[in-house]
Amino acid sequence: MKVGFIGTGRMGQAMVRRLLEAGHDVGIYNRTPEKAKPLAEAGARIVASIADATRYGDLIYTMLADDAALEDVVFRNGLLDSLPKGGIHVCAGTHGIPVIRRLKQAHAERGQLLVAAPMMGRPELVSAGTAGVFASGPAGAVAKCKPLFEAISRRTFEGGADPEAAPAMKIANNFVLGCAMEAMGEGFALTRKYGVDTSVFYDVMTDGLFNCSAYKVYGKIMVDESYSKVGQMAVLGLKDANLALEAGHIASVPLPSGNVWRDRLIGAVAHGDGDKDWAVMALEQARASGLA
Repeated sequence: MKVGFIGTGRMGQAMVRRLLEAGHDVGIYNRTPEKAKPLAEAGARIVASIADATRYGDLIYTMLADDAALEDVVFRNGLLDSLPKGGIHVCAGTHGIPVIRRLKQAHAERGQLLVAAPMMGRPELVSAGTAGVFASGPAGAVAKCKPLFEAISRRTFEGGADPEAAPAMKIANNFVLGCAMEAMGEGFALTRKYGVDTSVFYDVMTDGLFNCSAYKVYGKIMVDESYSKVGQMAVLGLKDANLALEAGHIASVPLPSGNVWRDRLIGAVAHGDGDKDWAVMALEQARASGLA
């Protein structure tokens, strides 16, 4: 397929490389052209504007860091006006329910189609082809996107015809993961106070009670304190925490654990660690426990 792609940060780069490796023709746009050069060397075509990317192929992908960037690209810088009637916008970032609702209405008014398709997994998992895709939107549009989803993931989790479903799944997924990391940080702090080596408690979690990849990946980061090896920045984790609490407020669903998750991330950002991996919540817990 011939595809336009806007947003080539860490996640976007991993996705575009997977698309290129699968034989798709990808036209890319990034506000910082230097970030797009490695992808051009891999076979992507750099285009000059958002409008050019939107008109480049069969559909337009966006992989943007937050709601403000998405609204800027869609409403103020040409995507909405450049996408033809019947055109598909695949929105792959992690975004809030309100902005997805605004996009859904705006696209529908112009006869355009919105497919929400946020990723499940860190950029390195996308690169390895082991990430997942949450997808929702009109059935025909989702079906057209499946070759792209298959190129960038091991599995597509379909949420139905409403584009709001996929971000709801992604927000809920990040909510559970964020709270799990908060609990891990508390567990590490508690056992350290009693003289337990962090590697031992890591084994307890990953080879005992919770033998699953999330605990292994994030537990290892906490043990090694390798917070500078970033998959998801803490400041973006804070965005996700706020999205989860916002979604809960909209749907009248109390999420008390989410307040702890958010506050720990706020503390990490306040300590200057907003650009570290969001597992730095464990360091913030250690600080609160007098361990750092």
